[in-house]
Amino acid sequence: MHLIDMRLTSFTDYSLRVLIYLAAQPERRATIAEIAAAYAISENHLTKVVHFLGRQGWVATVRGKGGGMGLAVPAAQIGVGAVVRAAEGDDLPAECFDRENNTCTIVRVCRLQRVLRDATQAFHRVLDGFTLADLVAQPKALTALLYR
Repeated sequence: MHLIDMRLTSFTDYSLRVLIYLAAQPERRATIAEIAAAYAISENHLTKVVHFLGRQGWVATVRGKGGGMGLAVPAAQIGVGAVVRAAEGDDLPAECFDRENNTCTIVRVCRLQRVLRDATQAFHRVLDGFTLADLVAQPKALTALLYR
């Protein structure tokens, strides 16, 4: 994650979008093709995202005729912060956070690391206050836009 500008990677963005799509109508299965069409995203990218979401235990897939995917757990049990952390990996907002490759000569006295750590923790704390269910609080409005 680019914490300096608080921009999530497209992988994280797509992960959240897939989960929102599935949570908008949790009683039905969806396909990668229909989600890709709804968001105008490459099916190839979404295949990787869905595989990741399945490994995390958030999405269940069914192969064959009548197959597709759906949420593996209720939307209220999927934390937004957990999804972002899992998709983004370790936060290294500046070189001084990388103990092995840090070449900054002022790291022992510089306060930037503490400020960035506090900002990162605050960012995650806010995300941890929301679940997927919070993101789909208006399922009819989402369905009207996504399921055309």
